[in-house]
Amino acid sequence: MKKVPEFKNEDEEFEFWSTADSTEYVDWSRDLRVKFVKLKPTLRTISVRLPVAMVEDLKILANQRHVPTSRCSRSFWPNGCSGRRRGGWRYSWTPGCLNHPM
Repeated sequence: MKKVPEFKNEDEEFEFWSTADSTEYVDWSRDLRVKFVKLKPTLRTISVRLPVAMVEDLKILANQRHVPTSRCSRSFWPNGCSGRRRGGWRYSWTPGCLNHPM
């Protein structure tokens, strides 16, 4: 394995990796998954229109759990959104569906 050179700035590093073969410098068979635990997710405010019955169910559930309604609603988003990325919604809303424990 060749040693990765020191770079003075990002432009110099970009130029190097644009032409270099990374397999000569990195052993990808020893690749590790890492989590950047100190990174904070980027947040963006959105407005969502929901059926009145769903909002009422959400308020009741949030009250039962002693959390703000917005925090309670955010707990439902990751599963639904990741299900959509896989090719279809995994959950559909029906009146009273928020009354089950998470």
